[in-house]
Amino acid sequence: MLNRLEMLRIFCAAADAGSFKDAAIHLGISPQAVTRAIQELERLQGEMLFHRNTRQVRITSFGEQLAERARSSLQQLDGLFAPDPASPPDDMSGVVRLAAPSALGRSRLLPIVERLANAHPGLRFDLRLTDQRADVVGEKIDIGIRVGALRDNRFVVRRLGKTRFHVVATPRFLRRHGTPARLEDLPALPCTGILDRDTGRLWPWMFAGDRQMNADHARFVCDDSEAEYLLVRDGMAIGQIAGFLCDDDIAAGRLVPVLGEHEPEPWDTYLYRPQRGPVPPRLRLVFDTLVQELSD
Repeated sequence: MLNRLEMLRIFCAAADAGSFKDAAIHLGISPQAVTRAIQELERLQGEMLFHRNTRQVRITSFGEQLAERARSSLQQLDGLFAPDPASPPDDMSGVVRLAAPSALGRSRLLPIVERLANAHPGLRFDLRLTDQRADVVGEKIDIGIRVGALRDNRFVVRRLGKTRFHVVATPRFLRRHGTPARLEDLPALPCTGILDRDTGRLWPWMFAGDRQMNADHARFVCDDSEAEYLLVRDGMAIGQIAGFLCDDDIAAGRLVPVLGEHEPEPWDTYLYRPQRGPVPPRLRLVFDTLVQELSD
């Protein structure tokens, strides 16, 4: 038995052609299949749709009204699957929701987003840059970057590389306050601390051998890693800063790493997207571009 949608398509073809035989040729089916579909639709409607004789068929008044309604409904339905005429020819259109740590997002992600936006005018971007873990489901995140462990089998994950953490200060700061030789020297210096807004506590400083230093004595407390970095770079404090923020400053001599023998193991950095079935072309483009440009 044909489904009702297919019956309506056959009926409209017969109404347009004025002939069951011509409708069958147009649809690539047998005339008998057209006849059966019309008969079943008449049974469901409880009305005659065509007057028939041995030489011709002629649509009834009720059939004309039904055909008009059916054409409109079928056009709307087909429109759901038709390309948007306003879409760019490369079919890269729609919203991409991205989440990333604030500083990494500003320094590394935004330039890539700008290039993609210039290359594909139909793309729109919703950026969530925060040092707190994104609510992937609640915020409908399409693609995210995370520094640190990512153990969730609901995600498609690509490892981009590793992020190092350095204890750094400016040369001027070290001349003024002295260079720490031991971890125990750090609490006596003006330090920075990062606030975890989820818990209301400060993140500890991390060192090799799973050692940690409580940051409660920090002179400058921030909830944004880039603000922390700027305080350190301006010589206001000593801080433990991610390499993607301070590596260039270290290379240029603007910041000096200390206590290198106590540097913690680098953290893995991941690109991920939720497993939500088919991947639209725009998401595949952005995901693959980020893998290529952010991988070590």
